[in-house]
Amino acid sequence: MMELPEAMSLAKQINNHVVGKKIKKVISKQSEHKFTWYYGAPERYQEQLMDLTIDSAKGFGSFLEVSAEKMRILYNEGINLRLIKDKQQLPKKHQLVLAFTDNTFLSASVHMYGGVGCIDENTPVNEYYSIAKTKPSPVTSTFDEKYFTSLISHEAVQKLSAKAFLATEQRIPGLGNGVLQDILYNARIHPKQKIDSLSEVQRVQLFESVKNTLHEMVEKNGRDTEKDLFSEKGGYLTKMSKHTVGSACTLCGYEITKASYLGGSVYFCPGCQRF
Repeated sequence: MMELPEAMSLAKQINNHVVGKKIKKVISKQSEHKFTWYYGAPERYQEQLMDLTIDSAKGFGSFLEVSAEKMRILYNEGINLRLIKDKQQLPKKHQLVLAFTDNTFLSASVHMYGGVGCIDENTPVNEYYSIAKTKPSPVTSTFDEKYFTSLISHEAVQKLSAKAFLATEQRIPGLGNGVLQDILYNARIHPKQKIDSLSEVQRVQLFESVKNTLHEMVEKNGRDTEKDLFSEKGGYLTKMSKHTVGSACTLCGYEITKASYLGGSVYFCPGCQRF
């Protein structure tokens, strides 16, 4: 699932390997997928993007936005995005393919659920997009301790768990159930611990973990649970994930545990994250 580290890493790869390519054909909705939402009108993507050149990309929140002159192409959530050199290697099922004049392809396939599409400056998207574009990103200096304190001190979040605080209501765009596992582990906070039970020291640790963990994930081009534009795993080795569950914590030796919580899975160390 694309979260902030993957959105930013994919943007960097687009800027390095796709910028300058000219679109000669667009294939949209080739495969029906009931959990795909389209931005703009899929039947118009061909006429909107034909003959345009990719000029930049940026990642924010859980969105990857690719600029093609007057138009923008959006990808978010469960999108598998691949740069393909051989048409025969295109996935059998895909929701949006950009074919370039150099005979390469940018293919987007939805896994579980996700959004994809083509917009201009007048196309309405959704509230998540607007929030992701306007709220401070946790990997920038504007997301400082003062700003974090304003989030965590709000009366409405005091009875929430640490997981719910971090990953719901778009409080921190791009921070979802995937990246929060290591953030909480690094802060030594259990996913179910209530915000109003955190000490002042724990609140500072949580702020520092949000900043430092996400910075490392971005620097290492995403997590090893996700794949990049070339089907390679991200360079950040997750500590709490499907890859480590059942193994021993490297700090205390307790077995890393998986549990269902708030509509998803949480991974934690019972020794380091006592609750």
